[in-house]
Amino acid sequence: MSILVSGQGLTKSYGLLPLFKGLSLGFNTNEKVGLIGPNGSGKSTLLKILAGLEEPDDGVLSRNRQCEITYLAQTESFLDSATVQECLEEHIPQHVSVSERSFVVQEILRTLGIVDSYITVRELSGGWRKRVALGQVLIQQPDMLLLDEPTNHLDLEGVVWLEDLLRQATFSFVLVSHDREFLQQTTNQTIELNKSYPAGFLRIDGPYEVFQERKEEFIRNQKTQQDTLANKMRREDEWLKRGPKARTTKARYRVENAEVLRKELDQLRMFNSQNRQAGVKFDASNRKTRKLIELLDVTFGHPSKPLFSKLSLTLRAGACLGVLGQNGSGKSSLLKLMKKELQPDQGEIHWAENLKVYHFDQQREKLSLNQTLKQALSPAGDTVIYQNRPIHVVAWASRFLFQKEKLTLPLSQLSGGERARVLIANLMLQSADVLLLDEPTNDLDISTLEVLEESLLNFSGSILLITHDRYLMDRLSDYLICLQGDGNVDFFADYEQWQLHQGKSCTGTESKKNHQQVDKKISNKDRKEWQRIEGKIEKAESEVVKIEVRLHAPENVNNLEELQKLSEQLVAAEGRVQELYDRWADLDELFS
Repeated sequence: MSILVSGQGLTKSYGLLPLFKGLSLGFNTNEKVGLIGPNGSGKSTLLKILAGLEEPDDGVLSRNRQCEITYLAQTESFLDSATVQECLEEHIPQHVSVSERSFVVQEILRTLGIVDSYITVRELSGGWRKRVALGQVLIQQPDMLLLDEPTNHLDLEGVVWLEDLLRQATFSFVLVSHDREFLQQTTNQTIELNKSYPAGFLRIDGPYEVFQERKEEFIRNQKTQQDTLANKMRREDEWLKRGPKARTTKARYRVENAEVLRKELDQLRMFNSQNRQAGVKFDASNRKTRKLIELLDVTFGHPSKPLFSKLSLTLRAGACLGVLGQNGSGKSSLLKLMKKELQPDQGEIHWAENLKVYHFDQQREKLSLNQTLKQALSPAGDTVIYQNRPIHVVAWASRFLFQKEKLTLPLSQLSGGERARVLIANLMLQSADVLLLDEPTNDLDISTLEVLEESLLNFSGSILLITHDRYLMDRLSDYLICLQGDGNVDFFADYEQWQLHQGKSCTGTESKKNHQQVDKKISNKDRKEWQRIEGKIEKAESEVVKIEVRLHAPENVNNLEELQKLSEQLVAAEGRVQELYDRWADLDELFS
C-alpha cells in the first residue's frame, strides 16, 4: 500500500467562515473512502484541494508524482451540440496512441451502457449526462477518483449501476455523498469532517453502518471523559476557593494545572455540544379515524396511455406508503390527486372529514430568498407556537442547529441544506393528518437526515413518501407501490421484496429515440455480447496492426526466430478477427 495524496495542517476559510483547520490526513491505494459531514464542513472544498483545483490557506499538500487524480464535480458542463463520442474523445490521455483511441472510447461506452455514441448531449436526460461526465474522468485512467455527490441526477437504476461500477473499481476513490445506502454499498473507509472531533475529523475502517457504531462509541467515550474532567475540576475549584498560598512551588503548580484542566474541559464541552442533533418532532392532529385517504379503481393519465389504471389503495394512520417509479411514471400526479389539485379520469377518491394534508415540496418553492432566517422561521414575530406552546424564535432556531447570529441573514446567503432545515422547521409547526413527502431528503446532510427519519418514524398520521433515498425508504415504508408509467402498478410488501423483483433490471442503455427495441426472447448473454462485439473486433484488429508493425521493424529483419514467432502470432490474431466477424454476422441476423 502506497500513499497517493496527503495533507498536513490543511486549513481553509471563506471570508470569515472557517471550514476546517489543521487537517492532517492521507489517502492510499486500495482505499474506497466515503467523505461525510454537516453542510458547510468543507467536504467539497477538501475534494477540490486534493484535486489541485483550489489552494489551502495554510498547510502542505503532497501528491505522488506517479498518481493520476481525476475529479467529478457535482454539476457537469457540456457543449450541448457535442456528441457523446466527442465528449469522451477530448479527455483521452495524451499517451494513448492514435490506433488505440477508438478502442478506449468503445470500452468506456460499454462501461457507461451507451449504445449510440453519436447522440448529442442535449438529447440526454440528466442521469445519462451524469454517466457521460463519469466517462470523461474514467477515460483518463485514474489511480484515484474524487467524486462530489456522484448520484445527483441519477435515477435509482443509475445509482445501482454506479454502485456496481465502484464496487468493481481497481482504482482508489474518495466520494462525497449523503446517500447512506450508496455509501454502505461502495466504501471500505469512512471519514466525517466535523469540528466536534479534536482532529477535525473522525476516520473509521469500514462502510457507513460500521462508522455509525464506532462514532457512537467515540462520542460516549468523549462524554465520559468530559464528566470525569468535570468532577476533577469541581474538586480543584473547591481547593482554589480556599485561597492556597501561591508562593509555594507546589501550590503554583496546582493552580497552573487547574487552568490547563479548565481549558481541556471547555474544549471537550465545545466538541460534545457540536455533536447534538436537531431535537424536533412532527406535530399531528391525533384524530381517531384510521382510514384517511382511499382510492377506488382510479385511472389517470393520457386517454390512450394512462399513467396508472384502476389503482386502489388506502392511506391509514400510522402507516407509510412508499412510491417508486422512474421520472414521468406518475408519482407526482398521484400526490396531486391526493391533494385535490387533480381529478381522476375514472374512479373515486375519498378523504376523511376535515382532513389536514401537508405537502413537503421538493422544488423548495415556498421560500422567499429575500426574507431573513428569522422571518422565515417566525413570520408573526418573536415566537412560534409548537404543540400549543409558545417558543422564542432563538430557541426554535437552535433546535434546527441555527446560531442566533444567523437570524438576521437573508435566506439567499444560506446553504441548500440550511434552507431545507427551514422548510422542515415550518413542517414541524403543521398539525397534519397526512404528510405528502416528495424527495424530502434533497440537500440534507446526514445528521439532519437521521433526525428527519426518527421524527417520521414517530409520526402518528399517514405518510406518502417519494424518495430516491433507499435507506430512508427501507426504514419508513410499511408497503410499496411501483408505478410503471404504462398503466400498470406493482405492490410490494417491503423494500427487500421490490429489490428481489428488480433482479438485474437496474441496467440499461441510452439510444436514439428511434432505436428499435430488442426482442425480449433474446438472452441477456446475447444482448451483452451484441453491445461488446464491435469493441472486441476493434481490439483484435488493433492487435493485428501491432504485430505487423513489429514484424516489419528493422531490428527484427534478420532475426529469424523472432520473425517466426511473430508470424505465428499474426496468423492467430487474424484468425481471431475472422471469428469475431463471423459471430458479429450471427448476432446481426439475430437482432435485425
